Amino acid sequence: MLIGGRDQHLIGDHPWGAGLRKVPNRDAQTGKRRCMDGIARGIEPAYIQPTVCREDTAMDRSTLSITRRRAVQGVAAAVALPGLARAQAQPVRIGYAIARTGPWSAGAQVSQEPNYLMWMEQQNAAGGLNVKGSKRPIEFVASDDRSEIETCVRTYEKLMGSDKVDLVLPPWGSNANFAVAPLANRFQYPFLAPTALSRQLIELKLPYFFLLLQQPAPMTTALVEMLKTNGAKSVALIYVDDLFGLENYAAMKVALKGSGIALVEEKSYPLGVRDLAPVLRSMKDKNPDAFVGFTYPADTILASRQAKEIGFNPRFFYASVGTAFQLYRNVMTPAGAEGVLGMGSWNVKTSPGAKAYFDAHVKKFGKEPDRWASGACWAGLEILTAAVARHGIDRKAIRDYVAGQEHSTILGKIRFAGSENVGTPGSVGQWQNGEFEVVWPQAIATAKLNPNKPAWK
Repeated sequence: MLIGGRDQHLIGDHPWGAGLRKVPNRDAQTGKRRCMDGIARGIEPAYIQPTVCREDTAMDRSTLSITRRRAVQGVAAAVALPGLARAQAQPVRIGYAIARTGPWSAGAQVSQEPNYLMWMEQQNAAGGLNVKGSKRPIEFVASDDRSEIETCVRTYEKLMGSDKVDLVLPPWGSNANFAVAPLANRFQYPFLAPTALSRQLIELKLPYFFLLLQQPAPMTTALVEMLKTNGAKSVALIYVDDLFGLENYAAMKVALKGSGIALVEEKSYPLGVRDLAPVLRSMKDKNPDAFVGFTYPADTILASRQAKEIGFNPRFFYASVGTAFQLYRNVMTPAGAEGVLGMGSWNVKTSPGAKAYFDAHVKKFGKEPDRWASGACWAGLEILTAAVARHGIDRKAIRDYVAGQEHSTILGKIRFAGSENVGTPGSVGQWQNGEFEVVWPQAIATAKLNPNKPAWK
């Protein structure tokens, strides 16, 4: 689905704007797929953008297209004659697949696709992406991966193989990136992944693949250091039974060695779990100082709600993906979220650029970006923008630039050792007075840690 320009029809469920209508995925009489991607099955509706659409039978999915002529017309309507020459430049075609439906969509439609869309809009509003001194409009070739590994892999293979897009943006999550990263390396497309945590990905030593998030070892090391420094002696742990959960669980066990903190209970659970109360009751009986969950957004909220219901309130309550979402605060209420810890590494106090990004996101979508992966996503787009400005669409030169430079971003300085971002330290965030503050390590903290979580409210 090609997305760009201004001459667009409004199709699908679009929580960012009004006046949009819901269209079934298939026509009731013909059974043919309609040109939309449906509604996310996650916690929130997916952010399905306004689009023009066409049927793509080869991929058996709804796809969205906008012709170059329409892109030119849209830009020409807004600029004077000198701008028309710029608008007639060949678009930069950028492809990606992202979860708009299925269990991954709750994270993808907070931390990733909104940022892609805002970046494209900002670049095109400025006359286009700076491609080694020439402004060229961005045109997205994007589709729903349906939270399916096979669909995701097949889409990227088509984008890089037969479609031969200029650049690609990554999918959401550790599992999808693990599956697609070798493809990107084979086709030699730079990949700046903002939502993948995997030591295994780093160990693959793929020269075109870069992970922006802090990885399991630095994140769990920071968490254990925080717990130890503040007197925790015992911890109970749950983790989702997939690559993300397993790698963080393994890293946590390593970090706990020699810390003096006992792991009193550890339980895995399947993706899509609907009840964690029995496990939480068992953990409550052991009265640990800390609870740690390597969880996805739906599970993070489920664990928090059920811990509240059964009165499980350890001094430290830490969950992972989704804790730093505005949605978490909305569901739990600011008072209910108070003192909850989670994965997070930035907020508006982190840098002037971070505040400008936050404000622009809220203005466009009416929702706050999350305080972890959204920042990493925007930082990755900043790095890509700078690379293209210097090297154009030379993908090998872009890769070398990303690998060899220290990059200034809204998160601070980022640099890579192999695939890993070693410039951003592991960190812990905490809800305090309605804001998700960075509380550990102290060198990058935006607020002081509250070492005693208040009672659930």
